[in-house]
Amino acid sequence: MSDGSVQQKQSQPAVPLLQEQRVGEILAAVPERGQWRYRPRRVGLVWRSKTFRAGAVFTVLALCGLVILALVRDQTGTEGFLVGLGLAVLPVPLLMAAFRWLDRVEPWSWRNLLFAFAWGACAAALVAIIANSFATRWIATATADPAGADTLGATVIAPVVEESAKAAAVLLIFLFRRRHFSGILDGVVIAGFTATGFAFTENILYLGNAFGEDQQIGTSGFASVTAATFFVRVVMTPFAHPLFTVLTGLGFGFAALCARRRRIRRILLPLLGLILAMGMHALWNGSGSFGPYGFYVVYGVFMVPVFGLVTWLVIWSRQRELRTLATELPAYAAAGWLTPAEPLALSSMRARGMARDMARHQHASAYGSASVHGSATAYRTSYGVLPYTSPGYGYPAPGPPPVHSPAYGGSRVVAQVRRHAKAQAKARGRAAARAVAEYESFATSLAFLRHRARRGAADPDFVARELELLHHLWQRREVAGPALTYAAQATGRLRPRYIPTGLAPYPQYGGYRPNPHLPSHAQQPYARPPYGSVPPPRSR
Repeated sequence: MSDGSVQQKQSQPAVPLLQEQRVGEILAAVPERGQWRYRPRRVGLVWRSKTFRAGAVFTVLALCGLVILALVRDQTGTEGFLVGLGLAVLPVPLLMAAFRWLDRVEPWSWRNLLFAFAWGACAAALVAIIANSFATRWIATATADPAGADTLGATVIAPVVEESAKAAAVLLIFLFRRRHFSGILDGVVIAGFTATGFAFTENILYLGNAFGEDQQIGTSGFASVTAATFFVRVVMTPFAHPLFTVLTGLGFGFAALCARRRRIRRILLPLLGLILAMGMHALWNGSGSFGPYGFYVVYGVFMVPVFGLVTWLVIWSRQRELRTLATELPAYAAAGWLTPAEPLALSSMRARGMARDMARHQHASAYGSASVHGSATAYRTSYGVLPYTSPGYGYPAPGPPPVHSPAYGGSRVVAQVRRHAKAQAKARGRAAARAVAEYESFATSLAFLRHRARRGAADPDFVARELELLHHLWQRREVAGPALTYAAQATGRLRPRYIPTGLAPYPQYGGYRPNPHLPSHAQQPYARPPYGSVPPPRSR
């Protein structure tokens, strides 16, 4: 046994040793440790695992949800809780759809949005209920004035506690999802989902208590307290809490636009947004103490104009993001990574949707006829019928009997063939539309990455991220390129004056490389340092 193993070891070829110069070149090309993409597993450091952290966050939010569920049910009763839940859920889909519509340019993943909603509905609501109750009781005990304690708690304590609790979700995503937090819309969307969750839980409490009052005094219908509460909180002011927290989100959004060297500004802007949110919330809660018409005055003079101003700012920000795509992406079209029509299509939401629909329809219809033939062959084989050749499917003669003949199993097999072909065609169309959507997302991230680099706010891993995004685009170009070109032509956005002649951006980051898959005569000249001599990013 030992002799055989020795002979086997001697028969294996020897591994050649690298020269010292070659080893030095390889070691010099290795990136720094912080930029390694493939890292060894850390044994024993469980808390660094993404699965562990996701499970911990889910567990904390679930526990908060159970506690807040028990507290609300204890205050409203079972019937009141069910009535409040049924009425409070009505505005939630509308608000979520509105914020999702604003986020169509570079959409957040549903995982982050659901985290924000769950934080507002569970964690922030729990903190607000406990802190507000404790503060109100302490003030009532200290001043011996329960009515004044309730007013002070609603106008001073509640805005500070609630807006701080909701702002924590925006802060967490800003810190741990900084790569995706790139502008005003990101802050608005995250803040809006958080506030929607908080308002959902708070509406359950208010509507449940109102239903309990109606049960005690015996009122019902439009004259009930429940109907009045529903009209005020759900019909007139469903945007109240989202509007307050959106001011905080605007502060974080403006901070994300600042360069990294502007540390003071990046700290003060979120604080300013939080203070404005607290002030607006305090004004809204204290409107009842301004007289019998104080509520309507604050609603008409402050709430509606601020809501209109914020809506205009958000829509303007989305148009600005689309203009950023039209400005930054032509550089990559000049280098051959994109076609000249793609930046024009990507900077239009109408063209984007048209490209996805076109890819879905084209790939589904192209796959339909081929899948019918393949499915028919499979079913014929399962029924013991030999395969055939037919000029109708591109094969040499002679052809078989019709598909609906008894040789193929009759009408039942025909129906199965058609259902199978239709399902396969729909699946292929959905896959093509998803590829175009992913292409649009990667191209949008690439444009924003380049825009941040021009403002001096790029991350140290700018080059690696740029190459990674270009790689993802190149993988999906065969499906997305024709669809986007068609959309640009169909919407009338394809004009030669948008095509640049070449440029040399950001040599300090070593970014913007030409397409290596194109011939040399198709490349646009540009100036950049070699791959191995990229200088470090400037200090911040």
